[in-house]
Amino acid sequence: MAPRWSHVVGFDDAPFARSHRGDVLVVGAVFAGTRLEGVLSCKVRRDGANATRVLAERVRSSRHYGHLQAVLLQGITLGGFNVVDLRALHEQSGLPVLAVARHPPDLAAIRSALLQHVPGGARKWRLIEAAGPMEELAGVWVQRAGVTPAEAERLLASTQCHGKLPEPLRVAHMIAGGLAQGESRHRP
Repeated sequence: MAPRWSHVVGFDDAPFARSHRGDVLVVGAVFAGTRLEGVLSCKVRRDGANATRVLAERVRSSRHYGHLQAVLLQGITLGGFNVVDLRALHEQSGLPVLAVARHPPDLAAIRSALLQHVPGGARKWRLIEAAGPMEELAGVWVQRAGVTPAEAERLLASTQCHGKLPEPLRVAHMIAGGLAQGESRHRP
């Protein structure tokens, strides 16, 4: 019997130079159980405001969309401080969404950076707050939309193959790094 969470996509952004301005590559790894089923890509604006829309469009237009059961994100931001609205992504994609982190973030530092250095920072900080507090589930920290804590824990556990980070996020991170830098280097 197949697990309830058998088709999942995990997104992570590619590394970029601190001086980079413009678009940043985002890679999605689509998994069917433990098998890599496909790779998606798109671009979001560094420190921009288009990540939610771009991800929703990429997910909905994918040939994998009919089978997908959840969207995982490597954190709530992509391309620097392009904050994903988790509830809007859930509504626009029709799928549960989890933003996953290995450790709880330094929210005071994030708030300070957003409010002092990032255009539209106050709106972006409100999106982070609206996503709710991070919860420790299955050994990682998450914010979630469209899924209960118990379902989120089962989803995470079903996608953890080689450590605590879900395999779709680990693989998306490796692919994004390999494309941007010629080879993957850092642990997600």
